[in-house]
Amino acid sequence: MKVSDILRVKGNALYTVTPEDSLADAVKLMDEKDIGSLVVMSNGLVVGMLTFREVIKTLVKNGGQLGTTTVYRAMDPGPLTCTMATEMDEVRRMMLDRHARYMPVIENRMLMGVISFYDVAKAVVDAQNFENKMLKAYIRDWPEEESEGKNEPNFP
Repeated sequence: MKVSDILRVKGNALYTVTPEDSLADAVKLMDEKDIGSLVVMSNGLVVGMLTFREVIKTLVKNGGQLGTTTVYRAMDPGPLTCTMATEMDEVRRMMLDRHARYMPVIENRMLMGVISFYDVAKAVVDAQNFENKMLKAYIRDWPEEESEGKNEPNFP
């Protein structure tokens, strides 16, 4: 499975800010949209990532105040990125290695979307559920499931 497969299912809503935007405005946007990250763009290019992790670090550093801090002062200027062709196993490894929860997807220097750790986990679970369903269909006389967790086979 590739990143393009996840973005196709996920949709393409993108939320961005500029380095010059106030951090307070960025946090307000994250709250309004119920999202955990914003891609920081300048002149059409990805220049950073702002997640709740960077916001919390900035709050701690500033004694609990955002004040007049700009996104530039809080953002991660070197976020992990991937392409549409990146395999999910590679994305998972990269995210785990860097403890990253969000990753911009860039193709030919253009922002295509953002993959979250939730998106990766959901894709893995969906793939496993599909495979499980196919295997059960392959086995003759497998009991039909009425609801999740019921009619589990009784093994001695």
